[in-house]
Amino acid sequence: MPAALGLGAALTTRAQAQEKRTLAFVVNVSADFWTICRRGIDKANREHTDFNMEMIVPGQASAAEQRRIVDELLARKVAGIAISPINPANSTEMLNRVASQAVLFTSDSDAPNSNRAVYIGTDNVAAGREAGKQMKRALPNGGKAMLFVGTMDADNARERVQGIREELQGGNINIVDIRTDESDIARAQRNVEDTLARYADINLLVGLWAYNTPQIYQAVKGAGREGKVKIVGFDEDGLTLRGVAEGVIESTVVQQPFEFGYQSMVGMVKYLNNDRGFIPANKQIIIPTRIIDKSNVSEFQGQMRDLLRGR
Repeated sequence: MPAALGLGAALTTRAQAQEKRTLAFVVNVSADFWTICRRGIDKANREHTDFNMEMIVPGQASAAEQRRIVDELLARKVAGIAISPINPANSTEMLNRVASQAVLFTSDSDAPNSNRAVYIGTDNVAAGREAGKQMKRALPNGGKAMLFVGTMDADNARERVQGIREELQGGNINIVDIRTDESDIARAQRNVEDTLARYADINLLVGLWAYNTPQIYQAVKGAGREGKVKIVGFDEDGLTLRGVAEGVIESTVVQQPFEFGYQSMVGMVKYLNNDRGFIPANKQIIIPTRIIDKSNVSEFQGQMRDLLRGR
């Protein structure tokens, strides 16, 4: 091949690479939950090699950091952004700015007052009801419960609590309080330790975000309160699944983050290709949850190991 022709081919290949449109998924916190979501993004990218698809994890879990990331993405003129908004009520202007310049999807936590094209994720009120059922199973004779979550500013936190309260209404389980930690892992564990120290009669601790349940598990074990204090969790962190296998954690409500990533990316590709038929009238694509307890945790752990290794 003549040198000039080889150089021309190389320049053509480089130009084609530069012409690829970028789709980004902006998460809310660093967690294995989002590593699994990344695997779904990777699968979508293998199927749609004419796009660049990436996940961005904020350095700190704050709405301000998400705004900074979004500003950078818009400056890069990305074609689409899927986001789990940390504080959707106060982020409407930012989200609408995205929607005016690119495709906007929400996932995990919705922002229904924004101009997002669709929400892909869990029905968090329904997931909260499932957690409430697990709480009743853990405490058939009733008792006192404490809830733990990053922030109550996020729709998914508020909706999960709503579902729990709906399920517990008229029953004999009393929610003492909801402790927040602003996605500070050390603070999350201190919240649990403080609860165990202050409430000798606490019966049940519930983690609402992926990292909360592992902190509960470690604090309960550290205090030697296994079996005396029941635990119900959300999501599939490795420590959470270990706790379920040991019987320290009663059960956990797991989502399907792989599908969040995969369906968000494939959906944005369709949207950019003027295919809107996959979007329901209510603009919500609901991915069902599962309950993982001692009866099925071993099989599920194997599935999660494969996903985290990218198999």
